[in-house]
Amino acid sequence: MADVNRGNRPLSPFMIGQYYRPQITSVSSIMVRITGIALLCLSILPVAWLLAASGSGSAFAGWDGFLRSWFGYLIMLGALWAMFYHLLGRLRHVIWDLGYGLDLEISRKMGMGMFVLATVLTVLVVLGFLIF
Repeated sequence: MADVNRGNRPLSPFMIGQYYRPQITSVSSIMVRITGIALLCLSILPVAWLLAASGSGSAFAGWDGFLRSWFGYLIMLGALWAMFYHLLGRLRHVIWDLGYGLDLEISRKMGMGMFVLATVLTVLVVLGFLIF
């Protein structure tokens, strides 16, 4: 086993701050986890909307009014971006599991590409809804 001095380096990239300099690969990994948790929490909204639709008209009007308000649209826009980002993060891991894209420079480009492509896909979906 290699003689490695483990006392002078951090044990985890989640010790961001004075011990660990954030890198695009670690930030994108943390963001995949955050978007997954956010999507889980936000999945309550369409379920509540459907339950309200099966219930009374006033309950549906309340939930529908909330989801069609500017704040509801903002939440759904964030959820759409999070869905695309999380999807691209999982796709990146499938590519890594197949043994591709493991070079440091390629993984950096994939990390930046996830942010850019998630934003582009979100804009395309929103424009598609506005046009049609």
